[in-house]
This record gives sequence, C-alpha cells and structure tokens, in this order.
Amino acid sequence: MQHLPILPILLPMLAAVLMLLPPLSNSITRHRTFAVLIMISTVIVSALLLLTSHQQGTQMYVLGGWQPPFGIVLVADRLSTIMVLLTTLLGLGSQLYACAGDDNDGMYFHPLFMFLIMGVNGAFLTGDIFNLFVFFEVLLIASYALLIHGGGKQKTKANVHYVILNLVGSSIFLFALGILYGILGTLNIEDMANKVRLLDVHEQSLAKTGGLLLLVVFGLKAALLPLHFWLPRTYAAASAPVAALFAIMTKVGIYSILRVHTTIFGEDAGALASIAAPWLWPLAILTLIIGAIGVLASPSLRMTTANLVIVSVGTLMLAIAMEREAATSAALYYLIHSTFITGALFLIADLISKQRGKAEDRYVTARKLNNGRIIGIAFFIAALTVVGMPPLSGFVGKVLILQSAEGVAEIAWVWPVVLIAGLASLVAMSRAGTTLFWRSSGENTNSSPPPRLKLLAIALLLSLSPLLTVFGGVLTDYTNQAAAQLHDRSQPVYSALTKGDQQ
Repeated sequence: MQHLPILPILLPMLAAVLMLLPPLSNSITRHRTFAVLIMISTVIVSALLLLTSHQQGTQMYVLGGWQPPFGIVLVADRLSTIMVLLTTLLGLGSQLYACAGDDNDGMYFHPLFMFLIMGVNGAFLTGDIFNLFVFFEVLLIASYALLIHGGGKQKTKANVHYVILNLVGSSIFLFALGILYGILGTLNIEDMANKVRLLDVHEQSLAKTGGLLLLVVFGLKAALLPLHFWLPRTYAAASAPVAALFAIMTKVGIYSILRVHTTIFGEDAGALASIAAPWLWPLAILTLIIGAIGVLASPSLRMTTANLVIVSVGTLMLAIAMEREAATSAALYYLIHSTFITGALFLIADLISKQRGKAEDRYVTARKLNNGRIIGIAFFIAALTVVGMPPLSGFVGKVLILQSAEGVAEIAWVWPVVLIAGLASLVAMSRAGTTLFWRSSGENTNSSPPPRLKLLAIALLLSLSPLLTVFGGVLTDYTNQAAAQLHDRSQPVYSALTKGDQQ
C-alpha cells in the first residue's frame, strides 16, 4: 500500500508504453480490451487511494528517497485524491464510448489517451510546482495529438490555435518558475508557503509578479476570461470521447489556482496574502456572463456544451474568489457535478449528430432520430442537471455556492450572475431540445441505431448525477473536510512535506 500514491500515474504510463509495442500494437481489439482493463484498475486504485487518505491522513510518496523540499514528492490528500478519482471515472466513460468505433479513426488513440490520463493525475498529485509544469506538458502534448485524431480541416485549424496558445502559456510558466525559484530558493509548494511570508519588501514585489504570472498561466488552462476564446471552437472540433475527457482539462487550471493561491499566497502569506483575489472577482463574473451569452448564441449542441464549460469555470472561480472553507467545499461539489455532466453532453451531442445526417447537431430542422426516445431521455436528464433543476446535482451545487456567499456585497454579486446564467442555460437547453427532437421532417431511413457501448458510456456518466444527490451528505462531508485541510496550515503533514519527516 505504500506505493499507492504513484499508481494512478504509473498504471496509465506503463499501459501507454506497452500498447506501442508488439503484440498489443498489432490489434485495435487488443488495444481496446487492455485499455479498458487498465482504466478499470486505475479507477479501483484511485478509490483505494481516496479512502486511504481520508481514513489515515495525507499520504506522501518520496521518489528515489530524496527527501523534500529537495526531492520529488507526490501528495495524496483529500483534495488531490478526489480529483484523481474524478479523472479516472470520466476517463472510463470516455474510453468506453471511443471503443465503439471512434478510436479507429486514426492511430494510437488509446496510448495517447493513457498519456493524457497520466499527465492529469500527475498534475493533481504533485507536491512540487516544477513537476506541475512537467505534468502540464505531458497532458498538453497528448491533448495536441488527440485533438487532431482522425484529421480534418476543422480539427487542424482548432489545433493550431490551441497549440500556439499553450506554447505561450508554457513559456510564461517557465518565467514565473524562474522568478519564484530565484526569490524563494525552492519550488516545493509547502516550502514556498513557509518562505513567502519571510520576504522583504523588494523581494515581495518579485514574488508577487511570479504569483500573478502563474495566475495568467492557470487562467489560460482554465479558460478564464479573457483567455477563454480558444475553448468553444477547440472542444466543438474534437471527437466526442476526446471532448468529453477535455471536460477535466479546465479543472486542472482551476485546481492549480486553488492549490497555489490558497497554499502559497493564502491568508498566511503576510503581505502577499490573497494577491489573486482582486483579479479573480471581476474575471470570474465576466467569464460567467460571457459564457451565458455564448450558450444563448451557440448554433449547435456541441458549441452549447463548450460554452457551458465556460459557465462552470466562471461559477467555480466565483466560489474560489470568496476564499473561505464553505465556498471551497461548494466549489468542489459543483466541480465534480459539472465535469461529469458536460462530459456526458458531449457524448450525447455526438450521438445526435450521427443520427441527423448533414444537419449534425445544429439547431435546424432535420430528419427524425433513430431510437430518438432513448437519446431524448438521456438529453432530458442531462439538460435538467446542467441547468440546475431540483433534485439533481446541478441544483445542489448551485445552492451550496449561493449559501457560501456572505455579506451584502458578495450576495449582490454572486446571486444575480449565477441565477441569470442558470436562466440562460435553461433557455438554451429548451431551445436545443425542441429543435433537435421535435422539429423534424420525414423519416430516418439511413442511420443505424446507436451502439450499445456508447449508450452504456453515457449512462455511466449520467448515473453519477443522481448518485451525487443521493449520497450528497457523504460527499459534502468529504468536501468540507477537504476544504478544511486545504485552508488549515497548522496540520503536521505540512511540516513533514518540507522537512522530510515521513517516508
């Protein structure tokens, strides 16, 4: 069990390498079987890691025996383990959908998929900000190839913009790391948190510059306004299983903002405490507004879902900007909900697109859907959940965020924008449902019924929403403890992470 923290990284990495070698490399069927088995194993390992960190406390894994703050350390606390389990569950659903045929549109889908899972899990588990950069690069390189998987003009165009923006972001990331290392002499996150409060006035200015540069980088990954414009076109152009998995990509940026600016530049950082807050408030509100406008203006279900991702980013950043345990806990619950439901909507949009011929998932009159009742039920559940109708998880998540706002000023900003964005989502999803399922001409004689494996993948992701409600008490208790652990800097594990007191 001592090696449990590294397994969510190690399993997909070894699987990706093995699938590039004979005999696995010679058969797509072997790829599918092996990949699904590895993903199921990774889900089980991630669940065990979550239970272990919850029951026994934060698990620290020191690679190569080099003790922190000098060595590479993985940190499995309540926050990082819930993010890893979220990633693997979403990955399993996306992979099952791809195994119905989407993985055969190009080469090396499953190895690339595994490398992306590896990078995302590593970003969540690392306790060192330089290795956060390394895992960022791993997941980005894999995402570049997955985005263009299967080829096509639209994918190529979206990929060029995506690659260029992320290369710029990576350069800024390195500048920020260089500044912070030059000032603090360490890139271990906990060690940085201890040293940042001791800086003199001149050093504080440089450290603040480095911290705000990190905010720019993470804001780009999270699609925070004004760095959001790449997301709708990129996500809409990707194949359905890739777009569904990309639902976790913005959460990597949000997690990084939460981890870095709560730990290093949190309330105990002295003069540098809460340096991101003056920026997060207006950017979160504007992101939410722009996302809501995008949802109303979208011409297709895929574009609508992509803009719903931006709405979720704005909502989450509002909660993070409040900088208190209750708001962080609410953000974690909403993050889990929004990731699963937007992932499911990308898959549903693809099913609809395959059924409607040249009209695809655009909001125009087209032929009837084959098996429209099954797809319609799935869409109806997803639509109710994403707009926040009771009693599903979207409603619970929004209520928790609204309740976490305190004082007249916060309530005056948070409540109107969240509720108006919810109304915009309701209007957009109503329009999508009536157009795609009711406005039809003629019978559908060309398309075949949707593959059962694709329906199973959608059912898996959709079923998690009512489970989030049924087990809402257990989950909110967990998120409360995860938020308390993140905000409480007095816990013994934090000194161990900087002094190497644990193995």
